[in-house]
Amino acid sequence: MNKILIIEDDTHINSLLYDLLTTHGYQVVQAYSGTEGLMCFGAEEFDLVLLDLMLPGVAGDVVLATIREKSQTPVIILTAVADKEKTVALLKLGANDYVVKPFNNDELLARMDIWLRQNNAESAFELIFRDIVLDVEKIKIYVTGKEVQLSKREFKLLECMMRNPKKVFTKNNLYETVWQEHFMGDDNTINVHMSNLRKKLAVANPNENYIQTVWGIGFKMDG
Repeated sequence: MNKILIIEDDTHINSLLYDLLTTHGYQVVQAYSGTEGLMCFGAEEFDLVLLDLMLPGVAGDVVLATIREKSQTPVIILTAVADKEKTVALLKLGANDYVVKPFNNDELLARMDIWLRQNNAESAFELIFRDIVLDVEKIKIYVTGKEVQLSKREFKLLECMMRNPKKVFTKNNLYETVWQEHFMGDDNTINVHMSNLRKKLAVANPNENYIQTVWGIGFKMDG
């Protein structure tokens, strides 16, 4: 069941959206201000966000920018004015689509379905851990939206751990998965690559530690 976050301060529209979406089988969380919306987004995982622009607390465009710093979750803007310049600016900021109020229910549901299907298809090729997005198909990694250049083996080390973020990987596990050779007990090879990987992630976001050393065993994602 797809989970949708509605960020809309008009209680009547928010309620109408809630009734429409729950009737069509969606799980829905309601927020009535930009501040509340960001709190909800930070506390739970959502498949799509419906975002009003004129919000108390934090404005809609700031909410959008904040979401895009951490996530590629589809965002559909709900706007009362068909302002082409404004909507183009929002699309450049990271919005996936927009719907002008008053909207047609069937059109809104159709647009949501398009982005949910596309996002679900893409998710097979993406791994996400906190603010790291790893694109398996394109062999690219983004931290807080910024691309980070990794070597082939650094990328594979991170991919291996992100596929099972709660698992503790021994150096044997990592070496045989990434190098595809029998592990001969050469700790230095793993240690050097892991150190380089950590340094590159730290440059992208110095306030976060993403990889945890489990002493005497190996490594895991820190979370």
